[in-house]
Amino acid sequence: MHSQEVNQITSKYDFIPGEKVVFFDDFASETIGDFPAQWNTNSSGEIVTVSNNPEHWFQMTKSGYFIPETKGDYSENFTIEFDIIPHNVSDNEMMSGVDFLIVSGTVSNPNEGGAIPGKAGVRITPSYETISWTNWSDTDEGYKDNGSVSQIIKASEKIHFAFWVQKQRLRMYVGQNKVFDLPRGMIANYKYNIFRFQTNEEGTPLIANFRIAAGLPDMRNKLLKEGKLISYGIQFDVNSDKVKPESYSTLKEIAQVMKENPNLKIKIVGHTDSDGDNALNLDLSKRRAASVKKELVDGFSIENARIETDGKGSTEPLAPNENVLNKAKNRRVEFIKL
Repeated sequence: MHSQEVNQITSKYDFIPGEKVVFFDDFASETIGDFPAQWNTNSSGEIVTVSNNPEHWFQMTKSGYFIPETKGDYSENFTIEFDIIPHNVSDNEMMSGVDFLIVSGTVSNPNEGGAIPGKAGVRITPSYETISWTNWSDTDEGYKDNGSVSQIIKASEKIHFAFWVQKQRLRMYVGQNKVFDLPRGMIANYKYNIFRFQTNEEGTPLIANFRIAAGLPDMRNKLLKEGKLISYGIQFDVNSDKVKPESYSTLKEIAQVMKENPNLKIKIVGHTDSDGDNALNLDLSKRRAASVKKELVDGFSIENARIETDGKGSTEPLAPNENVLNKAKNRRVEFIKL
């Protein structure tokens, strides 16, 4: 990835993932044709592959709800992101047939509330050339606020979706565009703990790389005062050192800290999970660290001499590499103050 291209695409993209990964599923360990083990539904879906793509995808094949079985609330500040191919059965060129809901409710009782799920929530509906939203709560005895924006989303193309909740504030991103920034999008005094895909007979979307992360990363304090920043905001293609465009805001924040502190020098260290060959993982982690340095130097004009790089492969895990969530925690980039 050329840094200049990233900057042109994402210069207004301010999304930064949460600090702690609380749920992750890339469906890599699932068998093709099966329904994924970490999800619940009242309908049907299966793991599939997509041509010219190395990843596994979860396709929602019939109308109903699809919910990642997370534990506990997401905290006051959290992010949700995933890749999606918004396929629909009518071969319509535009996205349709799926809603996204963030709900305060009971994970073990998805039908709670019926058509207006849980105790409170917000529903986002991309349909044809518009994305609309509405929220509701028990306190308001039903629906409260609503709105819409114009946004074209092609049904056949892979795109990255992200949601960022900060107390009542809700932002939504489609690709590199921020389409919503709602100061009162979330109704106050509720703990949100469910993300829900809701499909109708029209929508059969495919998703991959689903992640929920909690907390606001205090990158400045961790880097300057604590001397170490663990980041999940730097993302890469599978088995690649190519930095994804959604990494831009995290890179920009780190670059800003370095520009404001001209004597600061850092070491960038790449880490992987334990899947695959140890030597290949070590090489990949070193190349990823070098790619991050290149982005900071070429894209943000940070002096080359202020940055060292290294890679540890899977040799320094933060958690045992025994499940999908822990593996996601171990795939990280660390910035260490020198």
